[in-house]
Amino acid sequence: MMKEIEKLRSGEYYRMDDAEIAEIQTRAIVLCQQFNSLPVTAGEERDKLLRRLFSSAGQNLSVKPGFLCDLGVNIQVGDGFLTNYNVTILDMAPVRIGNNVWLGPNVGLYAVAHPMEAAGRERRLGIAKPITIGDNVWIGGNSVVLMGVTIGRNAVIGAGSVVTRDIPDNAVAAGNPAKVIRYVDNDNV
Repeated sequence: MMKEIEKLRSGEYYRMDDAEIAEIQTRAIVLCQQFNSLPVTAGEERDKLLRRLFSSAGQNLSVKPGFLCDLGVNIQVGDGFLTNYNVTILDMAPVRIGNNVWLGPNVGLYAVAHPMEAAGRERRLGIAKPITIGDNVWIGGNSVVLMGVTIGRNAVIGAGSVVTRDIPDNAVAAGNPAKVIRYVDNDNV
């Protein structure tokens, strides 16, 4: 019989109240609390905490206070990763973030969801799918990216958007649900 963490990792429904998963979440909560309690002038200490929290991290990270995540161990960020205030990454599945990705204030990356059926929610079930964000992406404030989404490189997501489907390279997308509204010519900057 599969353990709940194995179900989670294989993209199947899992019990959210599993003790093994809760232990990893508690570690992430503690590290996030420590990170957010440090003054922004404690750059080296803040950087060390992020590197303990994330599974991998590039150089020149800039993460503002109010950062929260579920596990941390499923987050991979590239060089130049930048967040504004109050960013939340629910990383029950892998969240892979490329180089020079900027997240505006109150952005949420949600790699987890719950059943539509009430009986599944009563049983405390969750399901997780990866999120992938390419290089040089800017996600505007108060936007949400849902599980299973890939955002292509050089894309821009307008503020307040809800991204439910993949966004191609060089696209500008906005709305709820987010739709491509135009493309950017990145060769003429």
